[in-house]
Parts: sequence; C-alpha cells; structure tokens
Amino acid sequence: MMDSEGTIGGLPIKIIKKKNLKNLYVRILPPEGNVTVSTPSDYPDEEIRLFVLKKMPEIAKVRDKMLSQARQTEREYVSGESHYLWGKPYRLQVINEGNRYIITKAPNKIVLQAPVGSTKETRERAFNEWYRQELKRVLESLGQICESKTKLIPNEYKIKNMKTKWGTCNIDKKTIWINLQLAKKPVECLEYIIIHEQVHLVEKNHTHRFNALVGEYCPNWKEARKLLTEMPLDYLEKGEQLEDEEQDNIK
Repeated sequence: MMDSEGTIGGLPIKIIKKKNLKNLYVRILPPEGNVTVSTPSDYPDEEIRLFVLKKMPEIAKVRDKMLSQARQTEREYVSGESHYLWGKPYRLQVINEGNRYIITKAPNKIVLQAPVGSTKETRERAFNEWYRQELKRVLESLGQICESKTKLIPNEYKIKNMKTKWGTCNIDKKTIWINLQLAKKPVECLEYIIIHEQVHLVEKNHTHRFNALVGEYCPNWKEARKLLTEMPLDYLEKGEQLEDEEQDNIK
C-alpha cells in the first residue's frame, strides 16, 4: 500500500494505492471532511485527478453536510451535562459513593452513581456499557419486528461503537452491526437502520431496487434519515476515525 498527498480542485486529497482494489473510491471522513481516494496501485495519477474532479460536486455536497451538522462538546460525565437516550435529552446527576457504577433513568434526568475518585474515562466506559444494554434490549425485539416485515433474517446482530457508520452488513456471514450511538437517537432511526442493513442481504449496493425495498418496508425512512442528519452528533476528536468503517463512500 502506498500513500501520497496532493491538492485536486483546491482540496487537499490523500491518495491510497492498494494492490487488491479494482475500482476507485472517494471517502469523506469526519469531523473535518478530510478526503481520501483509494485506487488500484497501477492507476495513473492523471486518471485519478480526472476522477476526483468529476466527483467534486458530490464531494462538496457531502463535506458541506458533514461540516454543517452540530456536534456536542466533549462530554466530561459530570452533573449538569445533557445526555441523550432514544432521542430525548436528559440532565445528568452524578453521585459519588459506593464502589461500583450504577446508572438509573428518572423522568427528566439520568443518575450516575460512581465511586469516589472515578475518572472521566471510567465514567464514560460505564455510560457506554449502559447504552449497550439499552440498545441490546430494544434491538432484540425491534430486530424481530423488522424481520417480520422484510422476511430477511441475519444470523446475528452485533453492537459496535462506530464513528462513521450507523450500521453495516457483512453479507457473507449474514451479520448486521449496529452503531452504539443509535441508543441516543429516536427509535424510528434504529428501525430504519435495521431495515436498511437487512435489505443489503439481498441487494449489496444502493441500487434503485435497494431504495424501493427500503421504502416498502420502512415508509418513513426519509424522515428517520433526516433526524439522523439533523440531531447533534457526538464529539469527535480531530483525526479520529475507524480504519475499516467509512460512512461516505463515493464510487
């Protein structure tokens, strides 16, 4: 694999050449909309430049959308912060006592009981585990409801804290991965992502048939997707991204 950097159409572009690739892919990475182009190792540089220039309107559209979406400031997991659960904001109350982490939800607040001397990192881990259990609980029932609509049944659902995808489907293993962050979004967003990934079991790419099937099984998918693009995203460190999970993939 060979990496290089340059400027195309006024944008800094990172070019990654790989031996096993057959096509060119443009990826826009959060939070700053950095652009990478993955290409076959023998692809001519001038052809890469022309490809990127041709895709520039799509690249600009994705970058503008990414840069305009609000993000929360970095969470410290202290009293007074706002934390979301199933689309609703809750005020956090931290109680320092005991020797283990206990999280409970009240009508308008989330109470975190944490040991004295707990750190931001340990409180964050406790919170993420709580979100994981919440998402797992809803996913078990909602996944079956979606399966009854689509008649598409994966071998398993898995949860992963992904930075750049709401969900992904391993077609060969029939495994659907769901982003842990969906526990913070309205439940209709989770339903849309489940159905979206289930449809990938029979339609690998985002074809007209794919969109038609998603629309048939999830009529409100556009509204759900709009919620995902309008609600504040989590804080993301500069340069933080998954190596194997990119959201915006322009082919």
